[in-house]
Amino acid sequence: MRLFFGTAGGTALKLACAAAASAISFSALAQNWPGSTVTVVVPWPPGGPSDIAARPLAKGLTQGLGQSFVIDNRAGGGGNIGTAAVTRAKPDGTTLLITSSAPIVINPSLYKSMSFDPLKDLAPVTNLLRVPLVLVVHPSVPANNLKELMAHIQSKKGQFSYGSSGNGTPQHLTSELFASVTKLSMTHVPYKGSAPAISDLLGGHIPMMFDSTIAIMPHIKSGKVKAIAISGAKRSPLLPNVPTFAEAGQPQIESYAWYGMFAPAKTPANVVAKINAEAIKVMKGPEFQKVLADTGSDFVGDTPANFGKFVQAEHARWSKVVKDSGATVD
Repeated sequence: MRLFFGTAGGTALKLACAAAASAISFSALAQNWPGSTVTVVVPWPPGGPSDIAARPLAKGLTQGLGQSFVIDNRAGGGGNIGTAAVTRAKPDGTTLLITSSAPIVINPSLYKSMSFDPLKDLAPVTNLLRVPLVLVVHPSVPANNLKELMAHIQSKKGQFSYGSSGNGTPQHLTSELFASVTKLSMTHVPYKGSAPAISDLLGGHIPMMFDSTIAIMPHIKSGKVKAIAISGAKRSPLLPNVPTFAEAGQPQIESYAWYGMFAPAKTPANVVAKINAEAIKVMKGPEFQKVLADTGSDFVGDTPANFGKFVQAEHARWSKVVKDSGATVD
């Protein structure tokens, strides 16, 4: 029997062979991952909350898999610059993203234009951390509880400022939610990450900010800042004496900072599954468990599919917050 590849049957055979070759190639890619150094992009400055999750995870993956996982901090644009770089990377598992939720579920509503669509251009791998935010003030601010702080801000008649880790971050949007709910007028001072914002807070250059327990806990414990309220549904075991916003009379204010891992879209599903499995393995180890304990986060490692559903729900939620607050950055 002769095969004529110009015929419909020949074309079908070609397609079948190509599909089989592709499946074999994807399977080999997953089996051999990581075959070379993996770059883990963190779109924030060194020392911030995303780093606190990324560095022990990269260390554990390096030790467990025998290939280097190198952190690449690419800050700027509210997390958009580094995130965009990952969306353009080759989808073979050698470039990953670890970030807060901002460039994934907040920025698409906050920025009028973005060079990428995070819901289409990234493949969710797993959630890493989920922590409440703490409202903190410089010791010079004459307030020790939420009622006193609100009265102080009101007395400033629009001349009160607050800092955040950047435009579109959960810290920024939670501050906007606070201002919207309480009808307070405040000026936003954005920074390129938590570390520089906290530095200016400690120096008294800004009087107030929201930040995650990950980043701000050492400064609360040292007395360099005062904790006013926490944005979780319940008190944090790390800050048992700090009330929730609900306890302080503002139940509408509840939010969390979460940090997740993503790969470029079109990364083969079996490669994503292997990255997920290895990441979860590290997350169950003692070093990452200490991170969870130190930050007050529950274990939130999940399947790529479940994490994807979570991301979709968060996108819908924060889109509404942005719209209701009227926040924008350009």
